[in-house]
Amino acid sequence: MTAGTEIIGPSPFIVGFTLSDIDVGNGIRLRTAIGGKGEPLLLLHGHPQTHVTWRKVAPELAEHFTVIAPDLRGYGDSSKPESDADHRPYSKREMARDMMLLMAGLGYNRFAVVGHDRGGRVAHRLALDYQQAVTRVVFIDIAPTATMYARTDKTFATRYFWWFFLIQPAPLPEKLISADPAFFLEKHINGQLKTPGATDPEIFNEYLRCYANPQTLHAICEEYRAAATIDLADDEADGEKRIIAPVLALWGAKGTVGQLYDVEQTWREKALDVRGNALPCGHSPQEEIPRRTLDELLNFLA
Repeated sequence: MTAGTEIIGPSPFIVGFTLSDIDVGNGIRLRTAIGGKGEPLLLLHGHPQTHVTWRKVAPELAEHFTVIAPDLRGYGDSSKPESDADHRPYSKREMARDMMLLMAGLGYNRFAVVGHDRGGRVAHRLALDYQQAVTRVVFIDIAPTATMYARTDKTFATRYFWWFFLIQPAPLPEKLISADPAFFLEKHINGQLKTPGATDPEIFNEYLRCYANPQTLHAICEEYRAAATIDLADDEADGEKRIIAPVLALWGAKGTVGQLYDVEQTWREKALDVRGNALPCGHSPQEEIPRRTLDELLNFLA
């Protein structure tokens, strides 16, 4: 472990993993679950989850890899830094830098990455900014951010309304959600996942514990505001740059992304080596169909 690491103890949700708060050296501490042995594998969660989203797949992945699953900055129990007018502290570039510092501090200069939802967007930036570090990358149920905004229509705006709600100036979305965070969180998860029971009550309560924190709510809104502003500017500046690591795109055939986009083709516009598969689920394959998700990940990462 790096200097400035506080070991919390065994994870209550991911069998065989240890929780730590790791100071990555830029003023950010990341709550991180680590387990297994072998080549390093970084798992990045999405919204509105935390690293706990990997609970059904991480133990078996840990039989083959050293698995590192942090909470992104702003999420879960990780640091929630002050933002600014440009939302730069919650840009994917800054979040990707967190991950590079985390992995380097753990002694890993080259590693594979799996990113779901917002974590996939961090993984996209990570694979662009640190091309020599990322060996393989998996994007779960996303198309590129700029592509999704550029192709917005009524159907997408209706199904993914939070992309346009959370980016409203503070404190509008923060205050509205804080009136009943459990209601918002339940509606969000149930609307995205298409497999009943994929998020059991204990896990929902863990997500809610984090989501109901006013600092977390503000940080999440800032992350979405960054996605609609500074992230798009960064993407435009790197418009000709391509991911050089092999890419696997996985998406839920029952979800919005899979139904509205040719997901594999959207990533062919951003990367040199892309393959993809639709899965029989909604937005969160790792929670809805973990066995099939594991088979896809192990086949690609091996």
